[in-house]
Amino acid sequence: MQGTYKTGPVPCGDADLVRFETKIAVVIRDDLATWQRLNVCAFLVSGIAAAVPELIGQPYADADGTKYLPMFGRPVLVFEAPAAVLTAAHARADARGLPMSIFTAELFATGDDEDNRAAVRAVPRTDLDLVGLAVHGPRNAVDKIVKGARLHP
Repeated sequence: MQGTYKTGPVPCGDADLVRFETKIAVVIRDDLATWQRLNVCAFLVSGIAAAVPELIGQPYADADGTKYLPMFGRPVLVFEAPAAVLTAAHARADARGLPMSIFTAELFATGDDEDNRAAVRAVPRTDLDLVGLAVHGPRNAVDKIVKGARLHP
C-alpha cells in the first residue's frame, strides 16, 4: 500500500526559509523520452532568463577563485503532465498574460532558432502540439496555472 507523502518547505542552509513573491515553473509532457525532457527544460528556462533578467543572481566563485556563471536566484520547479493538462496550463498562463516560453513537438525536427520560430508561427495557438512550457509570475497565479501537473520525479 502506497501512502501519500507531503514534503515541507526545503530549508536553504542555516537561513530561515526564503519565500519569494514570484515562482518559476516548468511543465514537461509526461510521454517524452528522458533526453527530450531534459532538452525541453533547458530551452524553456533559457526563455524565462532572457525575458526576466532580474531573476538571475550573482556569479559564483569557489574557494580557489575559479569563477562560474550566475544562475536563477530562486528555485525552478519542474512538473510533468499529460498533454491535456499542458494545454490547459498554456491557456491559463495566456489568459493571465504571464511571460512563458513554449516548446512544441515540431521543434525536435528543426535545426536552428529561425526554423524553431517558423514552426511555432505556422500553428494557431489552440492547435500547438505542446511538449513543454515555462512560466514566471506571482506564486499563487503560477500554482493555479500548473494545476493538475505533478512534480517531476
